[in-house]
Amino acid sequence: MVIFVALWEFLVWVNDWPDYVMASPSDLPEAYADYWGLFIKYGWQTLWRTVVGLILAVIVGLLLGMIMGFSRLMRDALYPLLVGFNAIPKATVVPIVALLFVGAHDFNTILIAFMISFFPIAVSVSIGLSTLEPEYRDILRALGASQATIFWKIALPKTLPEFFGALKVAVTLAFIGTNLMEIVSPHGRGLGALFDSGKTNSDYPLMFAVLIALAVLGIVLYYVIVALEKIFAGWAERSPG
Repeated sequence: MVIFVALWEFLVWVNDWPDYVMASPSDLPEAYADYWGLFIKYGWQTLWRTVVGLILAVIVGLLLGMIMGFSRLMRDALYPLLVGFNAIPKATVVPIVALLFVGAHDFNTILIAFMISFFPIAVSVSIGLSTLEPEYRDILRALGASQATIFWKIALPKTLPEFFGALKVAVTLAFIGTNLMEIVSPHGRGLGALFDSGKTNSDYPLMFAVLIALAVLGIVLYYVIVALEKIFAGWAERSPG
């Protein structure tokens, strides 16, 4: 990170770019100092909406993944719908959602964060369950295990590594969805709205400061997922070599 910041500062200095072309890291502290209260207020709004959208994505993604993982018929029926929906650029969906639910900014933002992040979760869980080794299932059934026992003892633990891998991707996608709505919506609030305000006022240091704040929030949430992964699926980690 130090190398990245130093290279960024060096490129701006070498090319003699003014701050309305490319703000340098040394321009950002002043922006944070001037708008510190807004960064705290809007950063919290962006964070909680992203987390709620991500939680909904986990719930729906798990349910869809389990349905597709345990039923080939449902997998064949739902996969084309999910792939087709995921192929639609979400930037084109954001204005539609904003117009459908005018004024309901919290709902709109959470909905977009959910819509953009549930797909990898559903697919990963589905793949994890559908590729469960049949011999494990057969042995447990021979010992009298129920379908629920097979799920809790074998299927769920096997799926956890894939699930957390998809969740790490979903975290970044959820932030993208949140900020798309915050920028596009006329009632937008949050860091996306602060970025749009900087763009409107040609305050480029503020715009870059918002981008760095979003990156920091994304990193924090990502490592929260990593910590949960170590707790619930740490057994799956293999040391290299």
